[in-house]
Amino acid sequence: MKRKFVINLLFVLVLNLLIKPFWILGIDVGVQNAVGSNEYGLYYHLLSFSILLNIVLDFGITNYNNRNIAQHNHMLKRYFSGIFNVKIILSLVYLCLTFLAAFMVGYKGKELWLLFLLGINQILSSFILYLRSNVSALHLFKTDALLSVMDRLLMIMLCGILLWGNFTNQAFQIEWFVYAQFWAYLATMLVAFIIVFNKAKLFRMKVDIALFLLILRQSMPFALLVLLMSFYYRLDSVMIDLIMEEGKQEVGIYAQAYRILEAFNMLGFLFAGLLLPIFSKMIKDKLKIDGLLNTSFNILFVPALAITAVSLMHSQSIMDLLYVEHIIESAEVYAILMISFIAIALTYIYGTLLTANGSLKQLNIIALIGFATNFILNYLLIPDYGAKGAAIATLITQFFVSIAQIMVVKRLFQISYEFQLLMKYILLLVFGGTGSYFLKDVFSNFLVHATAVAIVFSVLAVLLGLIGKDQIQSLLKRKTID
Repeated sequence: MKRKFVINLLFVLVLNLLIKPFWILGIDVGVQNAVGSNEYGLYYHLLSFSILLNIVLDFGITNYNNRNIAQHNHMLKRYFSGIFNVKIILSLVYLCLTFLAAFMVGYKGKELWLLFLLGINQILSSFILYLRSNVSALHLFKTDALLSVMDRLLMIMLCGILLWGNFTNQAFQIEWFVYAQFWAYLATMLVAFIIVFNKAKLFRMKVDIALFLLILRQSMPFALLVLLMSFYYRLDSVMIDLIMEEGKQEVGIYAQAYRILEAFNMLGFLFAGLLLPIFSKMIKDKLKIDGLLNTSFNILFVPALAITAVSLMHSQSIMDLLYVEHIIESAEVYAILMISFIAIALTYIYGTLLTANGSLKQLNIIALIGFATNFILNYLLIPDYGAKGAAIATLITQFFVSIAQIMVVKRLFQISYEFQLLMKYILLLVFGGTGSYFLKDVFSNFLVHATAVAIVFSVLAVLLGLIGKDQIQSLLKRKTID
């Protein structure tokens, strides 16, 4: 299982590194610069608002389905039609509730139209994730990897034409960005549907009430978890806009920093997508998970430290390279957010293991405390510190959540705390951070210094035995597993 995980992870990473950095750093940043911080702040605020009720779209079904199909492949034929039709009903409910909430908050005119478009895109995205959950549950990881970048590839082409193709004499409109997302999501969903249909061999446009109630009842804990996580991940930008007078500009500043964090979060998201079905099957087969857990931790933790080190030392250079407005303010927010990247990366491993194990009660308790912590901190810090206060709230919340998840995993799986291993991580942090700091004086160029930092952390990880011979050999082998 470790070898299968590492080989497929390598394929997924290569594919995503070819596509998604250009999407984030080229297209997304290009749109932000083209429309300005106020206009993008409006979009990002409404995007976060549309995600807050995302739970109604999914109701925890995607995680439940991934875990269930991974353990019982033969259930795909029965569940495919039933869940797909259930999601159609949930989509209608989601739109109604989202607009009800929007009217209560006081949105109108352009805000409502953008929110409607973003709501439709959330629906399409939710269907894509559900369809991909079937693909990954069947361990068709390379197919899933191709689907994971298809929407972004299509958006790169569409937005690239609109941004730089001299297609029109008009200035770029934020609505065009949303329209491009719609067509890209729609095309990806149709392709994913065809793939899953070919595996299930059956689809009927009929709501199975008994299955509907069964799925909703069994996925309820997943639904609560997704709801709580959506709130403490997305509440910050919504609260900034509602609390502050210059809310949209401040959200724009926060979005400039947070979008880069989201780009790096894709690394952890890819881990989770591979780990959930593998962990689920290993738990069902009563296999020990220690080896895979340590392997995935080390492979993710080492680059997370390196990325954070570079981000802290070059926060202003990175923001200046990407954006044209509010560079200093965004750099301060970015530096704080990137420290939380370490914690977020770890939740993709330990949270995924707890999900695969069905430990939803523990996850929901942690998420509830995380949500309450995030809300209180945002309420206290945003009035005085704006976007920087929201970043501090995120930092504290994410570290609490990750530490709590690690403690629960250690207890449930009876994994002892290894003092020797902990010392290795501390040494990696100390020597890697110190080496990175002094190398900044040697290499003035940002990219050269970033490369040197990556090499330093990689060499230290090998010397400390965190990334060993077995993992390196697995990474070098190209055998196809699908």
